[in-house]
Amino acid sequence: MQRMNTENLDSKRAGGAGMIDALITPALLLDESKLDRNIQRLASHISALGAVLRPHMKTAKSIDVARRIYPGEPGPITVSTLAEAEYFADYGYKDITYAVGVSPAAAVRGLELSRRTGANVKFLLDTVEQADALGDAGRKTGVVPSAFIELDVDDHRGGLKPADPNLVIVAGRVKAAGVDLVGVLSHAGESYALSTKEALVAAAENERAETVKAANVLREHGHACPIVSLGSTPTAHFAENLDGVTEVRAGVYVFFDLVQHGVGVCTLDDLAISVLATVVGAKPEKGWILVDAGWMALSRDRGTSSQKVDQGYGVVCDEQGRVYEDVIVSQASQEHGILSIRSGSSKAMPILPIGSKVRILPNHACAMAGQHDFYSVVNGKSPTIQARWNRMRGW
Repeated sequence: MQRMNTENLDSKRAGGAGMIDALITPALLLDESKLDRNIQRLASHISALGAVLRPHMKTAKSIDVARRIYPGEPGPITVSTLAEAEYFADYGYKDITYAVGVSPAAAVRGLELSRRTGANVKFLLDTVEQADALGDAGRKTGVVPSAFIELDVDDHRGGLKPADPNLVIVAGRVKAAGVDLVGVLSHAGESYALSTKEALVAAAENERAETVKAANVLREHGHACPIVSLGSTPTAHFAENLDGVTEVRAGVYVFFDLVQHGVGVCTLDDLAISVLATVVGAKPEKGWILVDAGWMALSRDRGTSSQKVDQGYGVVCDEQGRVYEDVIVSQASQEHGILSIRSGSSKAMPILPIGSKVRILPNHACAMAGQHDFYSVVNGKSPTIQARWNRMRGW
């Protein structure tokens, strides 16, 4: 627990910690009232359906956000890097799913973490080669590994189909390698391409049915399969039935973003993070306003470009977070963003003199946050910075 003792990072509610307009820009803002609302919304929904929520920390990468999810004792989490696993384990998180296909080196590193901290790091695999590598790592470190078999429920990424004969073969190899097979894990990533309630509900049910089917196949072949894990932010919110599922994973739900808005999971008012930028120039003849936030601050993610409404590099708001209708970051270079009116709109550009501040909402919250070292925590339209919450980075 050294990190908690040595870091001066106890989220002190530093009233009078500063004002938004005094921040050096670009700066990453986090609205804590929206964060808390988003956390409670999904927690209540999953609890009502009888499953456990295992939040994915790849979005927030912050102990301070984790403490809003788990205000008491640390609970189960998902991570996408071993650096995240190490960071959260040092803060007392012991039930950790590393939801990326395991490599031999990652197996050793993850099990060394388990040996050092007592954390149960559960790995993900879908091949006999990975099973063998994980077993070898277990013998090398003296720790019994735990693993999920990854499932492919919608042709989105890796994993095995529930009907694939290799599912049982891999399960047998996991057991033979001395690895504890804890269950199956799926991710309905294709749900990000949907935009209607009917389609999202159907995707959530398909994810559930296929994942439970795979678990039952393994049980019929003598594997206990105690954990049935699934999840994506869209399907988590639109699930109506979680029979046979033990846990649901989601990550970006704590902040939401423009992609999730385009899918139909949230409103613009639910987006909890933004980048504060300063107006540094203008090209009136082109209808441009220039700000000091380019793709280094906003990320290059253009996830909305394939949706019905292309939001450029982000939607523009005033300093208090009120959306300027049809104003987007239409172009971005490394440290400059160009604000303009969305193509086809008849709206006029707002009057923004040099030095004016704007907030830019993210296409992809994980990617935007990943460009910054800390959150400046705010609350609604208040101009006061409530606290500074550090983020971890790296792999």
